[in-house]
Amino acid sequence: MDLPDYIDDIRSFLIEREFPAKVDSVVILGSGLGDFASVIDEPFSIPYSEIPHFPHSSVQGHSGELFTGSVAGKAVIAFSGRFHHYEGYEFHQTVLPVHIAKAFDASKLIVSNAAGAINTRFKVGDLMVIDDIFRPFHSIAAQPSARFRYNHYEVAEKIRKIAADIQLDVQRGTYIYVKGPNYESKAEIRAFRTLGADVVGMSTAPELAEAARLELPAAAISLVTNMAAGVIKRKLDHSEVKEAAEARKDDFARFVTEIIRKL
Repeated sequence: MDLPDYIDDIRSFLIEREFPAKVDSVVILGSGLGDFASVIDEPFSIPYSEIPHFPHSSVQGHSGELFTGSVAGKAVIAFSGRFHHYEGYEFHQTVLPVHIAKAFDASKLIVSNAAGAINTRFKVGDLMVIDDIFRPFHSIAAQPSARFRYNHYEVAEKIRKIAADIQLDVQRGTYIYVKGPNYESKAEIRAFRTLGADVVGMSTAPELAEAARLELPAAAISLVTNMAAGVIKRKLDHSEVKEAAEARKDDFARFVTEIIRKL
């Protein structure tokens, strides 16, 4: 298994603390989406700060806890908070949840994020299935010399069907990755729209790249928490993330539960 050596230490530590040796799914919960942990049956959690080799999440809306339990009768691990490159972490550190998923023999990875809408047909509160990613001028690979093809296109088609089966309206589109932590300028957003991006965010692309390298099926969902710079005449505010997540937390939980059940 082509994983960093310290992943074995993390796995052993977690199993010693009653995490299962194998899980069906690993879920990465983006900003404001940590409430999903409330639908986990018989949950057990450990703060990131107590787990060896774990970075710490410092971003508002990320609680920094690792959960385990079951959803839809299947064993899961859920990261309530992620690690961003703009916090000072190297890309090989930001993709630690993907390595954990591989180490625990997960059959799928579910990645979520809060994103700003570039597409003017989108609105705050929309859930968007990520069809494709765009990473202009950025190398995001955890292993810079790695060669791989993205493998989430087929998964995206399947989870759109799952949304339709539960009568949940979702958008579909392209996620553009920026390093952050500052919001983008109006000029950048105009350029991104011309390039075909629908939403913009500061995570997810590295995780999807590493999942592709490891041939781990990955589904990705964006929650539109704000309109990007210049789309509307209002100053961007991180508090919007919490408000949008609160409004859609039940739909998000229902969607992710069905993905775990059916994918």
